[in-house]
Amino acid sequence: MLTLPEAARVLGYANRFGTGVIRAGGRSMVDGGILRSVVGEFLGTAVLILLGGGVCASVNLEKCYARGGGWIVVTAGWAFAVLCGILVATSVGAAGSLNPAGTLAGLLVGGSAVVPALAEVGAQLAGAFTGAVLVWLMYLPHWEVTADAAAKLGVFCTGPAIDRPWCNFLSELIGTFALVLIAGSAGRMVQGPAAAALTAAVVWAMGLSLGSATGYAINPARDLAPRLAHALLPIAGKGGSNWGYAWVPVCGPIAGAVLATLLLQVLGQLPGMPGKVV
Repeated sequence: MLTLPEAARVLGYANRFGTGVIRAGGRSMVDGGILRSVVGEFLGTAVLILLGGGVCASVNLEKCYARGGGWIVVTAGWAFAVLCGILVATSVGAAGSLNPAGTLAGLLVGGSAVVPALAEVGAQLAGAFTGAVLVWLMYLPHWEVTADAAAKLGVFCTGPAIDRPWCNFLSELIGTFALVLIAGSAGRMVQGPAAAALTAAVVWAMGLSLGSATGYAINPARDLAPRLAHALLPIAGKGGSNWGYAWVPVCGPIAGAVLATLLLQVLGQLPGMPGKVV
């Protein structure tokens, strides 16, 4: 069974996509060591962004066969991206969190060790940046034939449907709270590959039901690192990276993950709680 701090290390979601993840293999950072955790989280998050950003590129960029594919395609692509990222990360021996929000929630209220947690966050951010660079290379000829700068930015990071920062912050908080609560609750009773598949299904549900207001980042790494890649890469015809909004998909998911982790801890202490760790 997952411990409550482990259940908090769920990732988040999708933005146009986000992503979230339970410790699908039931492994701990101690079991695999910090190196396994760093390598696994780096590779898993890179895969997450490669496939998640890839589906955004497919529907946003001109001359792509999936151009205009719509929200169902995007949310499905991000859900499968989460599944693939978890499988890669856990195969190396990492937790498969892929999301600094869950990692930091475990650190702030779950009692995780500082050095391994910060190393994991760094690996997740580096992996997300690498995945974004790979998306740029994958669709290299398509940037110059796409005139819409906003569509290009949407491949890398999220943006609100209605630009009201504190409302957008609340949307990201609620979305991440729901993700961590649902995935963390399920993680107390489901282990292994089934947990990875279930997490992907939860992320898909988040995208379909709660994602269209802000693009459901629900994961700081999913938004911040690709946004930085957008700013640094020589993308043909790009506009600004909208740094004024960047705090929302970072702070909202962290706040939501912390609140959900606290609730999971309270629920875990209730008498007769199913699957409670004694």
